[in-house]
Amino acid sequence: MIRLVALIISITLQIVAAVLAIRLVRVTKYRASWILISIGFILMALKMIIKLIQFINDDFSFYLRPADDWLGVVIAFLFTAGVFLIGEMFYTLSRAEREHRRSERRLMRAIIQTEERERRRFAKDLHDGLGPLLSTARMTLSALLQHERDDHSKQVLESASNVINEAVESIKEISNNLSPHVLTNFGLASAIKNFVFKVSQSKSINISFDTVLTDADRFDSNIETVMYRATCEMINNTIKHANATEVNISLEKIQRTIVIKYDDNGKGFDSEKTVMEPNSGMGLSNIASRMNSINGMFVYNSAPGDGFHAVIKVKI
Repeated sequence: MIRLVALIISITLQIVAAVLAIRLVRVTKYRASWILISIGFILMALKMIIKLIQFINDDFSFYLRPADDWLGVVIAFLFTAGVFLIGEMFYTLSRAEREHRRSERRLMRAIIQTEERERRRFAKDLHDGLGPLLSTARMTLSALLQHERDDHSKQVLESASNVINEAVESIKEISNNLSPHVLTNFGLASAIKNFVFKVSQSKSINISFDTVLTDADRFDSNIETVMYRATCEMINNTIKHANATEVNISLEKIQRTIVIKYDDNGKGFDSEKTVMEPNSGMGLSNIASRMNSINGMFVYNSAPGDGFHAVIKVKI
């Protein structure tokens, strides 16, 4: 009785599996591999029905045994052929996934290049357009100050001259931040060093930057730009959110890989929660996307009270 129940359950499951397999044939776009596997499920159900008949009526068992054996051979063949052919489907899916990732990287590279091109254009317009106008206004005010005037007029002119001087310096700083000439002319190491120097002048945070690279160590412009922006983004995050007093940055080239290590002693955050909630990532997901565009790796770790620690690696 127990064997009979087991056979009935087995047949039921085999029929359900066969029906489900047949329904998936259309989804797989009638691939030969899945058709063979579906037929295999049908024959397995038939094989179990033969076993049930043999169990119920022993008189037919002698005649049904050869059919049962040959069904086993056919099923084994169908499954072997199906599994062999289904590999093609997985290879196609794998190729499609690789092409999708390449397309994403190409798109991100195009976005970054367009963004940097617009940054350079805007910086040039500021420097070459608005800069000379303010310089002319500054010279005009300087000429007016040479003439004798009452103290009040001189004070107003001096105040206006100071405002224009500040505007000129602000335009230079904004233009440089948009498109750092140091990065273009001298490379990644000098650009990071220059940015760190400017930030350290505020004396609100102590930033240590160590590197053995020189101005002669130049890399692909996309790589230099993305790594520079990523480093600046992490420094800005530390200043805005971490309440840190110290930051340690190192830049080195190990064989054919550029490595940036970044550590601060700030208040830290729950990095696992940040992974689950990308919008709370303070630009970290943006850094990861940009690094992916140049086949780079961005790994970070943080915990409340343990600061922020990150490693950037890019093969050249």
